Amino acid sequence: MSRYLPEIFGIAVTLVCHRVLFGWFPAWRRWLVFSAAAGVLGLMLNVPYVWKALPPGHLFTWARGAAILWAILLCGTTAALAISRRMGKATPPPDLVRRGLLQVAQSAVVAAPALALGYGAFVERRNLAPTEVDIHIPGLPKDLNGLRIAQISDIHLSSFVTVEDVAAAVEIANGFRPHLSVVTGDLITRDGDPLDDCLRELKRLRADAGVYGCLGNHEIYANCEAYATAQAARMGLRFLRGEGTTLRFGGARMRLAGVDYQKMHSVYLQGTKALQEAGSFQVLLSHNPDVFETAAAQGWDLTLAGHTHGGQVTVEYLNQHLNLARFFTPYVYGHYQKEKSHLYVTRGIGTVGVPVRIGAAPEVALVRLCAT
Repeated sequence: MSRYLPEIFGIAVTLVCHRVLFGWFPAWRRWLVFSAAAGVLGLMLNVPYVWKALPPGHLFTWARGAAILWAILLCGTTAALAISRRMGKATPPPDLVRRGLLQVAQSAVVAAPALALGYGAFVERRNLAPTEVDIHIPGLPKDLNGLRIAQISDIHLSSFVTVEDVAAAVEIANGFRPHLSVVTGDLITRDGDPLDDCLRELKRLRADAGVYGCLGNHEIYANCEAYATAQAARMGLRFLRGEGTTLRFGGARMRLAGVDYQKMHSVYLQGTKALQEAGSFQVLLSHNPDVFETAAAQGWDLTLAGHTHGGQVTVEYLNQHLNLARFFTPYVYGHYQKEKSHLYVTRGIGTVGVPVRIGAAPEVALVRLCAT
């Protein structure tokens, strides 16, 4: 039960704030205004430049989480109430039975946002599982056929993710018996989070060719890039920061390179093509996947990325997945191909902003190279 105390606290604060606001301001025309205000507050508290100014610790982390949960709940409830009212005005039921059924349906619609948030916080967010994907590559050297790459990303060890969660992810990765293991950034969320604990767990990763990684945007926010790189190197985990290394598998060579987080809308992967090696299978580690078009143009055979959390909260609609990540990149989750280049974007493990995942369960990925 103690494992869920933070979630219980966050959701309780959210519901109390929700009830107080609706109790004070019953006029439904004002709900949308207050929903928008709560949304702005929640978003402001989750902008890095704002929350970096707040003291570290669970209290402020969960206060930020409660603010954005409140905003989501208000907006969802407002929309649900509008639908409910439209249902009630459509065709007034002539008898008590139909009226009762309509009232039940309206109550279910209004309750849906809170139920969805509860499921995302207590169930799906904890549903860490292995995901295996085969990437078929014409002309793949025979000694790379069947090569297994374990990928862990977006750990965000913080108030929302425990050391036990990281340990479970490491066990899944080691269970793949990988030839190579990679960590693609965002070890923690902000300064004050237990970076050393995260590195100690990652130290237990095992792979035939070693463990490598790249750094994410939250290492920049926490100003811990140099420290994380040095500490990890002492533990056998090498973060590639604008550098590459050559790995040999039988008679085949793999050129593995990594870059730090590439600032959005900047010129991506400057100087990265020089890290390639002729005659090798070229693999790039990049925290953010929006570099893929540039990586494909440079001739990288495979890019491994994270950053998006698979959208974290994503809704399928007309065979499309609606989530905030789509505003920033078309590469949200899964396998993508552009000509001869391939990209895999993992959903990662942790969460940012709110301790909720809906439609984007956490994963540890196994990427298997297959010759065609």
